Amino acid sequence: MARQYYSVDQVAALLGLHVKTVRAYVRDGRLKATRIGKQYRIAREDLEAFTGNAAPSTGRGGGPYAEASTIVRIDGIDREAVTRLTTTVMAAIAHGPDGDGRMRVEAVYDEERANLKVVILGGLDSTAELIKIIDVLVGEAE
Repeated sequence: MARQYYSVDQVAALLGLHVKTVRAYVRDGRLKATRIGKQYRIAREDLEAFTGNAAPSTGRGGGPYAEASTIVRIDGIDREAVTRLTTTVMAAIAHGPDGDGRMRVEAVYDEERANLKVVILGGLDSTAELIKIIDVLVGEAE
């Protein structure tokens, strides 16, 4: 059976840690990892030894898992509309299909330029659904 490996980002997400913390554990030798090029890969067995628990699968049924990294830029938006949009988006991801903690959303508002950037990291289906929600909310704000 093939060994399962995790990236530093995946381990950070699984453990609820910052990526820099996981890298420090690897550099200090507290978490065993293999360096491949400029990146580390952590074997499932090594992660389980580090945590003392069984490591969750990163994919569906142990198979491949695809994620999207998306930036949605909204121009000409005021502070009140930003608040409505971000509150709705955060509520949607809290109760959506990616409730397992895989989806990450960050919003950055530049009041001087009146633009909002929403950074979405998550599964393909849930990211597409969230983009649809944002599209509807932007349409309502016009």
